[in-house]
Amino acid sequence: MRTRTERLDAPQLLAVAEELADLLTDTVHDGASIGFLAPLDRTAAVAWWRERVDGVGAGRLAVWAARDGDRVVGTVSLAFADKPNSRHRAELVKLMVHRDARGRGLGRELLTVAENAAVAAGITLLHLDTETDSAAEHLYDSAGWTRAGVIPDYAASPGGVLRPTTLYYKRVGAGVHTPTR
Repeated sequence: MRTRTERLDAPQLLAVAEELADLLTDTVHDGASIGFLAPLDRTAAVAWWRERVDGVGAGRLAVWAARDGDRVVGTVSLAFADKPNSRHRAELVKLMVHRDARGRGLGRELLTVAENAAVAAGITLLHLDTETDSAAEHLYDSAGWTRAGVIPDYAASPGGVLRPTTLYYKRVGAGVHTPTR
C-alpha cells in the first residue's frame, strides 16, 4: 500500500467528514472500542466528525488522514490540553485503520506521524487509552509506549459489553529523560 498522510485544517476536515465517517463506521462495525456503540449510524458518524471542525480551527485538536489513492484508509488525532499546567501533554485519540488496509504498517505510520508532530509542537508527554487485550495494545507495546495501568469496566465495547481499558503514556521530544532520585 502506498499511502500519503496529511494534517487537515478545519475546511479540509469539513470536506472529508463523510469519508472519515465511513472509516469510523467501518472501525466500529469491526469491533473496535473507540467510543461508539454498534451499529453506528453513518449520519451520526458524519455529525461527530463535523463537530471536531471547531477544535481543529482553534488548535485544540490536530487530525491527520491517510489516503490510498483518493480513499481515506486511516486517521489519527492529537487532543491538546487546555489547562495551563498541562500544556506539555497531549492525548492520542482515534487512531483508526480501515479493515481493508490493516496489516501493512499504516497504524505504525500514523502513530509515528502523531508522535513527530507532538514533538514539533513542543509536547513532551503523550497519553492514550485502549481496550485491554485489543489488537491496538500490541501496536502501542511495540512502539515503546508504557502501560500505566488498567481500569476495569471502563467503557462499553461496540456490542455494549463493559470492558477494561489500558492506559498508556510515552515521553517524547526534549522532555525524554530518566527521573533522578
